[in-house]
Amino acid sequence: MQFIVIEWQVYSLTKDPLSLGIIGLMEVIPAVGMALFAGHIVDQKEKRNLLVKCILGFSVISFGLFVLSWPTLEDEWETETILYGIYALVFLGGLVRAFLGPTIFSLIALIVPKKIYPNAATWSSSTWQLASVLGPALAGFSISFIGVHWSMCVIFGFSILALMALLQIPRKPIMNPKIGEPVFQSLREGLKFVFNTKAILGALTLDMIAVLFGGAVALLPVFAQDILHVGSEGFGILRAAPAVGASITMLGSTRFPLHKNAGKKLLWAVFGFGICIIVFGMSTYFRLSVIALFVSGAVDGVSMIIRRDDTSTKNA
Repeated sequence: MQFIVIEWQVYSLTKDPLSLGIIGLMEVIPAVGMALFAGHIVDQKEKRNLLVKCILGFSVISFGLFVLSWPTLEDEWETETILYGIYALVFLGGLVRAFLGPTIFSLIALIVPKKIYPNAATWSSSTWQLASVLGPALAGFSISFIGVHWSMCVIFGFSILALMALLQIPRKPIMNPKIGEPVFQSLREGLKFVFNTKAILGALTLDMIAVLFGGAVALLPVFAQDILHVGSEGFGILRAAPAVGASITMLGSTRFPLHKNAGKKLLWAVFGFGICIIVFGMSTYFRLSVIALFVSGAVDGVSMIIRRDDTSTKNA
């Protein structure tokens, strides 16, 4: 929800698609640069307190964005100053994001008994997908009804609620038997595993290339405001459409497993994703754009499920 509001605000201030690219760059540089090191650090630290620090960092970032979107501040400060402040906070958000995912997954494994872990993992994944659907839609409607500034206030409030809930969880012992292992030794073992497991390496590489060159959703504020002319509500619907498609695919996979002929299905899924992005890029009709994004999310869900199942099988 926060990233949707940021995208809308920045493009409204600049009307420059390059500014959206800079936002993505400010997040991806720290997230990717710290990704390998974050996994090692998470393994070495107590998970609950580390997650508390992540949520605190997110709360500080949310409050900073709330301040920078203050209408009075926008009138008194130059646009460049506000943009640089937003970019800096997004950069910090990328650092937090690098640690957030690994810490959450590790903490769930420590909280939930092994017997019911598969059920808990399903609930966790379903909740994440539900948030991926509701977050963009809620962001779009909140921008329309209460504006960017108070939308940021709502996000800050959510982060405080998350922090309060997290503090109810007691600290958990560190279960890693390799405490004190040198960071580069740990990274070397992880990379060795990925490159030696050809199925995982191939699937990840193929999907990474498809997503890298098909990330049209980063330009959705441009499409919503200047091409489709649908406003913030339409922007929220466009942003939510891929997540809705992916959620339906994941629900369907519980009834119709995808592990048979997984390689061919992955290739077709990536091909279908590319076609959907081309259709979306050429469309000037809102409904067609929504359908294209919905189907892109559905076929991308196929690749996500195949990668997850393949990784689980290899780890087992």
